[in-house]
Amino acid sequence: MTNPFLPIAALTLAAAACSHAYAEPAAKMAGGMLVDKSGMTLYTFDKDVAGSGKSVCNGPCATLWPPAAASADAKPEGDLTIVTRDDGSKQWAYKGKPIYTYSNDKKAGDATGDNFKDIWHVAK
Repeated sequence: MTNPFLPIAALTLAAAACSHAYAEPAAKMAGGMLVDKSGMTLYTFDKDVAGSGKSVCNGPCATLWPPAAASADAKPEGDLTIVTRDDGSKQWAYKGKPIYTYSNDKKAGDATGDNFKDIWHVAK
């Protein structure tokens, strides 16, 4: 005699496996600006050179403007690529420019760093 709950159990396991197979994008557009997985605004820095593969915001700069960290095994996703920081860690880049959050933004949707010193801009 077959177990009538076996097909349900199999579907449940399959659904669970599928839900873990999809990785949420590192960043997405929301309200006309690029945000990270937590909804925090992402910024570009005018001193970074698009396509250079590196960030010039290190030390105290990176404390105020935390890099959008990418895992060591992260893969490019459309306009999102990866640069290697001076310390060897990985950082997301958007259209070739490294992206950052701003430490003074406290909640999702804050964009208090836009046009900071005319060199920091919301990524769009």
